[in-house]
Amino acid sequence: MDKRDFAMKKSGFPGHDANKSTNTVSAMTEQMVVQHTKECRDITREFIGRHFGGFWSQWMRQIQDNAAQARSNKEQVAQTETLNLLRAVAEAAEQEFLQHLSNGFVKFKNKTLNTLTGEERFSGDILSLVEHSDLEETIAITSITHRADNMFSEALWVLRQRLALLNDGEKIEDSGNPVAAVQFCEALRKVLSNLEIDVKTKIIGYKLFDQDIVTQLDGLYGQLNDYLARQNLLPNLRFNPSQASQGQQHAGGYAAGMDDEEPMPQPPSEIELHEQQQRRITERLLEGQLSSADVQYQTSLLSAIRLLQSHVSTQFPAFLAAQQVAQVGTVNPHAFSSVPPLVPANMEIYAAPQLVNVFENMQAQVLQQTQAMLQSDAGAMAPVSKQTIAEMNRQVMQKIADENEKGAVEADDMQTIDLVGLLFEYMLSDEHLPDTVKAVLSYLHTPFLKIAFIDKHFFEQPEHPARVLLNSLAEAGSRWVGNDGSDQYDIFAKIKTTVFHLLQEFKNDVKIFAETLIEFNSYTRNVARRQELMERRTLEKAQGEERLREAKIQVNDEVRKRTDGKEMPSAILLLLLQPWSDYLSFVLLRYSDKSDAWHKALKVIDDLLWTLEPKALQVEKARQMHIQEDLIAALEKGFETIGYEQAKGRKLLDAVSSLQRLALLSRKAEPAPAPMRSRLETMATEKAGGKSFERQVITPDEQRFIDSLKMVEFGTWFEFDGGKRLKVAWYNKKTQHYMLVDQQGRKVSLTSSLELARQMLAGAAKVISGSTKPFFERALENIYSTLNERADVGKSQVVKIEKVV
Repeated sequence: MDKRDFAMKKSGFPGHDANKSTNTVSAMTEQMVVQHTKECRDITREFIGRHFGGFWSQWMRQIQDNAAQARSNKEQVAQTETLNLLRAVAEAAEQEFLQHLSNGFVKFKNKTLNTLTGEERFSGDILSLVEHSDLEETIAITSITHRADNMFSEALWVLRQRLALLNDGEKIEDSGNPVAAVQFCEALRKVLSNLEIDVKTKIIGYKLFDQDIVTQLDGLYGQLNDYLARQNLLPNLRFNPSQASQGQQHAGGYAAGMDDEEPMPQPPSEIELHEQQQRRITERLLEGQLSSADVQYQTSLLSAIRLLQSHVSTQFPAFLAAQQVAQVGTVNPHAFSSVPPLVPANMEIYAAPQLVNVFENMQAQVLQQTQAMLQSDAGAMAPVSKQTIAEMNRQVMQKIADENEKGAVEADDMQTIDLVGLLFEYMLSDEHLPDTVKAVLSYLHTPFLKIAFIDKHFFEQPEHPARVLLNSLAEAGSRWVGNDGSDQYDIFAKIKTTVFHLLQEFKNDVKIFAETLIEFNSYTRNVARRQELMERRTLEKAQGEERLREAKIQVNDEVRKRTDGKEMPSAILLLLLQPWSDYLSFVLLRYSDKSDAWHKALKVIDDLLWTLEPKALQVEKARQMHIQEDLIAALEKGFETIGYEQAKGRKLLDAVSSLQRLALLSRKAEPAPAPMRSRLETMATEKAGGKSFERQVITPDEQRFIDSLKMVEFGTWFEFDGGKRLKVAWYNKKTQHYMLVDQQGRKVSLTSSLELARQMLAGAAKVISGSTKPFFERALENIYSTLNERADVGKSQVVKIEKVV
């Protein structure tokens, strides 16, 4: 009896007819196995053919919408390039996707299919090689596959039993199932690996792939089950929850000669249940509809961090031992056992209340330091360094050892201590925060250690008062305190007194954070309203000035277009470049350059210049006699409109009349001397808008910076020599001028893009990378990236701290 025959007889499945099994299986030759595998492959390819194009089109529409809603030209260009790429490779991508799935069936037939799931990619040494973007893809695939396995558990269970008969009766895991969700996700991963697209776009693609293809797999599984049942492969098999709970134990037992008695299913361990819960929460991180400001996003982000901590520390226990020895000195070797369940009886685990007492003693020491800090000037303070925060963690261990040489800290508690340390390490490297603000806020490290153990929901709740207060303190510091030691509205003193208040009053009642938050936010709201009002007034004034500047530039261009290259008397140059240019600016601002008034005012210039040309023909003289009276009247009306001084106006009009008489006599007027003309034109250009950098020589490096500055958004902060911070409140595309305001909202300068580019090239100015995310969220994202790179962090169930002699 061969393996397949034995498998059928010992299956014990409902509907099995022992009398028919031998004939059925004996008929299932190698050729039949190949035929059934190919048919399953073809059914799968047809399914993909019906759905893949719609998924890809939906993805392109999403990218197109993102491009239309882009907040900057740079982002829009990037989205458009991605859209063009997806459109160009659409057909090839589908063919490549189908090929990867077909290869899976070949590997299934050869018993070599073993596609790694998202979870397996976290295991072993491979974690240290996972890039941040690859990790995000891995978590995305993990969440999709887990969701699909739960959603289609019944159909998958039945299908795995039938596929096992094509696999010599050997059990089928998801990694070896050619139509498991992970196979589809892995095929997409391989397709995307050949495309130059960012991870954010990929995650959008995975979300739509989940919606348009993975959620439709139930139909595919139904087709495959129907086909295999028609081929007499367990045709009467029905889903049995008690059997399903054992996974693939039946299929695995066929070849092993199991009897009909089913083993009792083993319940999942507490650790497995915990990690399953963490993964479910982590799935939310990868849902496209969650914005970075969403509460769910931060909750999911923390879950991903916790999962990373768990995976990293589980894989490298020995390295953690070395780290703790280096930190503490002598450590009980039993604390680093790679087998976590048991704790040596002579070790005394410090519970949360005991750890809080340790932190309370440390907080008292910090409070003494801040007494002097409160009296100091901003420039006299130094922030707590990263090394000092690491030292604080060692102090925790040392204080426990001092109190009790048998004291120990559970691994989960060590991770919480480490997480608080990483939070404040990020604070000290956050370029949004001035150094003086970092110095003050770094003293909150110990109170936040306390609250992390007093209130276990602190990290899990994005709207926790302590977290929101830290966000508010950091935001206020970045908005109204400069690296040059300046601050607005006494905000730095307010931050210092708030920190001191927490150090002095926070014992174990977390309500103090809510009360302090209300009081601090009330203060900053008033400050923000004052700043916004001043900034709005400054902006309105600047925009008015810039509209006038634009008008003068346009007027100057129109006048120079008509006068350049022509000789003309000084009086006419003076008239056109001064009072008449002012009148043109008035008309342009009042009526626009599409109005009749604007065109009539320009025609006055054309007519005036024509009347000054010597006339030889009688018809020309007659025309001049006809229009010059109206021309003088138009000039006089223009002068009156702008309130031009009457005496000067009359003198200019008299000069015009005199020059017109010379023209009627066919005589040419004396042109303005070159020095005088150059001076008048320079004065007009400067009055219009200063020196135009378009006429200056611009180096390639300067042009590159000018082009990059065009992508700068309103609200971007620059830091200049000395630490002074100024914000781009407005940008005029026509004149290429940036209005920069200080932290109080007052206008400091109206700077051209060339001037700003030259300052940046000289290192006298730099952009402070902006973010609309609150401090705590930025910190968690940074911690997420940091933990992904940290392969030298170990984990043990208990860390034993002995007293250093």
